[in-house]
Amino acid sequence: MALISVSNNALQNITAVPASIPSGALVLLSTQTASSSASLSFTSGIDSTYDSYVFKFINIHPATDSVDFTFQTSTDGGSNYGITTTNTYFWTQHNDSDTYAELEYRTDNDLAQSTSFIKLTDDIGNDNDSSACGFLQLFNPSSTTYVKHYIGNVQIHTNGDASRQVFTAGYFNTQSPINAFQFKMSSGNIDAGTIKMYGIK
Repeated sequence: MALISVSNNALQNITAVPASIPSGALVLLSTQTASSSASLSFTSGIDSTYDSYVFKFINIHPATDSVDFTFQTSTDGGSNYGITTTNTYFWTQHNDSDTYAELEYRTDNDLAQSTSFIKLTDDIGNDNDSSACGFLQLFNPSSTTYVKHYIGNVQIHTNGDASRQVFTAGYFNTQSPINAFQFKMSSGNIDAGTIKMYGIK
């Protein structure tokens, strides 16, 4: 591994950081906005330029009540979605009327070597004020050596008037580079909302 050196002798004298040193900065690469959309797809910009990619979900609103917000990936630029994945899924929730509060591992939302679309959350309400917000992060999608790990954290207003925060994580069991993402509801359209894709320097 090559060593990176800075020629200045004291930190206060450093005027520039070498470009090869990661800064942790988010670089906006693409934005998709739903308008009664069957799905939102990102089919370019996912390559070896960045070691990690983050998708941010802003007020994702379903057309249909009590549906799941899901995703899958592709290794052929979006011609096919359904890379084999294994994941884990749990949530914490508390309802408006203060009659229940839970922290629960949800085995029914787990996948084991499945090519199905992966739940980022479930049971989103379609009331006018309901939506989902959160993020999904994928690590080293262009690796030809390792499986591709991801983590997601999404907060929703459920159709049962509860605040639910969903945590999911897993890996795509492929050594092929992942180069496309698709997001959709388990039923019906994405009525409104924005997804932004960032690369992390």
